[in-house]
Amino acid sequence: MKDSTRKGMTLETFIMEGMLGSPAATGAFTSLLNQISFAAKLVTSQVRRAGLVNVLGYTGAVNVQGEQVMKLDELANDTLITTLARRGHCAAVASEEEDEIKILSHDKRARYVVMFDPLDGSSNIDVNISIGTIFGVLRRDEDAPVDTSTFLKPGRELAAAGYVIYGSSTMLVLSTGREKGVHGFTYDPSVGEFFLSHENIRVPQKGSIYSINEGNHARWSDPVKRWSAWIKEESKEDGRPYGGRYVGTLVADAHRTLLKGGIFAYPLDSKSPKGKLRLLYEANPFAFLVEAAGGAATNGVDRILDIQPTELHQRTSLVLGSPTDVETFKRFMVGDQK
Repeated sequence: MKDSTRKGMTLETFIMEGMLGSPAATGAFTSLLNQISFAAKLVTSQVRRAGLVNVLGYTGAVNVQGEQVMKLDELANDTLITTLARRGHCAAVASEEEDEIKILSHDKRARYVVMFDPLDGSSNIDVNISIGTIFGVLRRDEDAPVDTSTFLKPGRELAAAGYVIYGSSTMLVLSTGREKGVHGFTYDPSVGEFFLSHENIRVPQKGSIYSINEGNHARWSDPVKRWSAWIKEESKEDGRPYGGRYVGTLVADAHRTLLKGGIFAYPLDSKSPKGKLRLLYEANPFAFLVEAAGGAATNGVDRILDIQPTELHQRTSLVLGSPTDVETFKRFMVGDQK
């Protein structure tokens, strides 16, 4: 039976209870997650005041992804790095905004590394549409030096993953593994705390919403075009057409898909033949979360969490959501659609 007594619990207490349930826990992982949540509080404060303190717009710089850097991107990036460096539990970070990894501690007791997209949805920052922070946590081998290879592990090896969505409210969604589930915490600015508001999130087996950038239609492969046409056809038998929803911020579109079901797709196309989204900072954390909530995540053929990364800023296609809807997409990709 679902335990409803935990609703309203603070994130800090929730994380602490998880530590108490693990006899071998040292407190380092707990402290690290609390530092991430503290960084989220700082970033949400910056986002809420952005239009008043001259941090909207571009910095004039271009990041390693070839994208213009927003002022809030830079501010969020610096906030996360500074916060994660404080307690000595994080050995290094990898950020979408940085060319290379940043070493934060040479102490072997720093057992974790963190990768993140500090502010997903740059194109939406200046128009007050939901944006977010995405993160993944890996355990490191204490006997091995920390370098780029430390981060190049399949997503199934993540110790934790989550995101913070800065929307009508600020919400932090976290999972420390399939057996622990996925939980959402809503920020109450009046007391400065995240409170458990969405316990044990589960992705519906099948949904009624699809999310894809239709503006890329001309660049899609024929299988993707056939799937797109199929999902918009009328069929009362299997609940088509699906409703179309596309925000253009991965955090917002994936958050809706996690809660409501359906499918989010950012497939390969002729402009981005290797995919558009970053494997380490975006695809792996969301695949980890969606699978922990009973959903599925693929690049169109293979499971996202089984992909072996070969470079820090590797890109991929990403399709995630309700298991039935993702499986249908895959059938179109291999020419086995009904």
